[in-house]
Amino acid sequence: MKGLPPGKRYITKAGFERLREQFRVLLHEERPRVTQEVAVAAAHGDRSENYEYKLGKRKLREIDAKIHRLQKMLESFEVIDPAGREPVGRAFFGATVTVEDEDGQQATYQIVGGDELSQDLGPGRISYEAPLGRALLGKREGDTVRVRRPAGEVELTIVKVEWK
Repeated sequence: MKGLPPGKRYITKAGFERLREQFRVLLHEERPRVTQEVAVAAAHGDRSENYEYKLGKRKLREIDAKIHRLQKMLESFEVIDPAGREPVGRAFFGATVTVEDEDGQQATYQIVGGDELSQDLGPGRISYEAPLGRALLGKREGDTVRVRRPAGEVELTIVKVEWK
């Protein structure tokens, strides 16, 4: 893939901060709250027939699994801050790219990591691993790219590359 070394996982600074906040909430708010609920349920006696206790333990296992998964993810990323990059006139990870199709319709996308797409970042994000993201990497304003979509192939012209 052009512009990115193989095997690395990339994320924008904003996406990393959102994941880190999810981790903090789970570790310092959700887990202690559920642990307290389990302790209260355990005080009610026989745990083998205690629905609240069993439910609480299950929730605790789910939270622990999420914490573990997020911790591994956070450790594996290389954070890219688009705002801190020198404008190079080319579309690389983190850049915001405006394209125009053959009908003159424009769309703007920020090239981000696939893990960021599952976060609630709103529209206008595309993974650098997606066909359009791969096609845009390394291109300059004025370049055209052809992208195969389910509806057929489309030719897009790069109108603007920004680093926000």
